[in-house]
Amino acid sequence: MSLTESQLERYARNIRLEPIGRAGQEKLLACRVLIVGVGGLGSPAALYLAAAGVGTIGLLDGDAVDLSNLQRQIAHGTADVGTRKVVSAREAIAAINPDVTVRTYDRWATAESLAEIIEGYDFAIDAVDDPATKFLINDACCARRVPFCHAGILEFEGQLMTVLPGKTACCRCVFGGPPSVGATHASPSPSRAGVLGVVPGVIGTLQATEAIKTLLGLGDLLTDCLLTYDALTMHFRKVPVPRNPHCPACGPLVPD
Repeated sequence: MSLTESQLERYARNIRLEPIGRAGQEKLLACRVLIVGVGGLGSPAALYLAAAGVGTIGLLDGDAVDLSNLQRQIAHGTADVGTRKVVSAREAIAAINPDVTVRTYDRWATAESLAEIIEGYDFAIDAVDDPATKFLINDACCARRVPFCHAGILEFEGQLMTVLPGKTACCRCVFGGPPSVGATHASPSPSRAGVLGVVPGVIGTLQATEAIKTLLGLGDLLTDCLLTYDALTMHFRKVPVPRNPHCPACGPLVPD
């Protein structure tokens, strides 16, 4: 895929980075990233990936925009209240970068829908707030060897890690499995406990960074470690997390 004059200008700051250059930018335009959840995390991830020139972005979300979303979900505006989130986010992406092809999936993530959708992508971003869905994403990505970035937020804190299935620790290696139904209802969530609006912006942007690095083979990824962030103290911490050879999701996978 040769860059046009307009694209050379649009992506000039990327192209000037020696590890990226024209070849790297052309590769990004040929890449496909699936974002599961177009809310607080998925919004900044989608917009920055679009601005960077990732050629195809998939948006999977079965919800509509609510007024309470606008404190943090920057892909949506006041006029979008009541609009399907994937539609609103698609319009926001198009406004930023018409080079990007947006595929929308206006449905909730299930084991079946993820199995159908995810293998058509080079990278996935876990941007949901439901613990059970996070493990569905983990398992689907591991089964199809699609690298992905997990993240979570609550109140003033966030966390993320990148997973290369078969090579590095996955979410089940670290967390085991989702809590029971009763524990899930009793545990805090952003909707019940609240979240500072900029926290998902920080974490979602880091997810986009990890996606770009993975797609281009740049730098050191957040693999085999969990990065935690506390907005009140401005403290980042990397916690090592080993891969579990007996993990039911990634244990049977042999590195490529």
